[in-house]
This record gives sequence, structure tokens and C-alpha cells, in this order.
Amino acid sequence: MPIIAPSLLASNFLNLEAECKMLNESQADWFHLDVMDGRFVPNISFGPMLIEFFRKATTKVCDVHLMIEEPEKYTEAFKKAGADNLTVHIEACRNLHRNIQQIKELGMKAGVAINPHTPVESLKDILADIDQVCMMSVNPGFGGQSFIPYTLTKIKELRKMIDERSLNVKIEIDGGVTVANAKSIIDAGADVLVAGNTVFKATDPIATIAQLKAI
Repeated sequence: MPIIAPSLLASNFLNLEAECKMLNESQADWFHLDVMDGRFVPNISFGPMLIEFFRKATTKVCDVHLMIEEPEKYTEAFKKAGADNLTVHIEACRNLHRNIQQIKELGMKAGVAINPHTPVESLKDILADIDQVCMMSVNPGFGGQSFIPYTLTKIKELRKMIDERSLNVKIEIDGGVTVANAKSIIDAGADVLVAGNTVFKATDPIATIAQLKAI
């Protein structure tokens, strides 16, 4: 069964306590927390302070996705805030291997995210050092976008790279995941589904999460 990671970016920020309670009572596995700086992506979301509140509100995995420039400056702050997984963008890191070492030395699981235009091949030299790849299936920065179909080909390529080297690396898909396309994403080789609007804009979010989990 896939890991379901609802993205709190799509939640009702006026009612976060209730949103967290709903996720805690659901079959969701992770809280996916998108951090945007207005530089790497054309939007600003939230930082360590809000993640501290999410950490206090759940015992589930806090999966923090940094869409920011110079992530190495903030790694410790996100560890202190309660991140379990910390993912940085390959496009934002000048010294990716050093960034990954820093994350792991602080006791977090390390992930690398790639944008839609970034080839899977760019991960070959870092794949053995990480715990997950967050593959963007939309252009990062905004919720509510449609899934880019070519992502399915990229998932298959990455799954083959991981399996050929017998690595324990999860493939996380972030962007445009719906109940309708989730099966094709899982069949292509993904392990983790990030779902924002699909969950939080649903009439029954708990039932929607259960549908995704059952795929």
C-alpha cells in the first residue's frame, strides 16, 4: 500500500487544529509540509515556527519539503522544529552531497527533489546516499496544478535505477495527484503520494485518504 502524505499547504489555515485532528484520525501516514521562500519558487509559505506547531499536533512523520535557496543555512532550524524527513532541491544546492550529509548528521532522513525539467539521470551519483526522491509532477510553487503526464516515464526510469542497484530509496510524487491517476502513478513505481487539494478540498477527506491508501 502506498504512503499517503497530505500536503498541509492546501489545508484551511484558519482551522489548522481541526485539519491536523482529521489527518490524525485518517489513514494518512505523513504530514507533507511545503516550505517556500519566494526566491526558488514564486511563492512564500511558512517556516520552522509553523512546523513546530504541526510537530506538537501529531505523532505521524513530518515530511518537510524545502523549496528554498541555500537550504544548508536552515537545516538545523528545521531539525529543531521537528522535521523527520528533510528534502532539498537538486536545483537549489551547490554542494548537494554536503547538504545530504548535514541532514543525516542531524538525525533526519534525507531526500532530494527534482523539478519536471530535471532528468532522472542527474540523481545517479547521489542516489545511494539518500532515503527518498521527491519527484515534482507539477512546476513547484503553487497548489492545484494538473499532473504532468511525462512524469510516469520518469518514475519508471527512476524505479529501474533504484532496483538495479538494490537501493532502499522511496519515490515520492508531488503535484496533481488525484484518486483518478493515483493507480497509474503507483503502477509506474511510486511509493509515496503527496496530495493537497485532492484531500483538503474533498467533501469527505478521510474517505478520500482511505481511497488513496487502498490503491
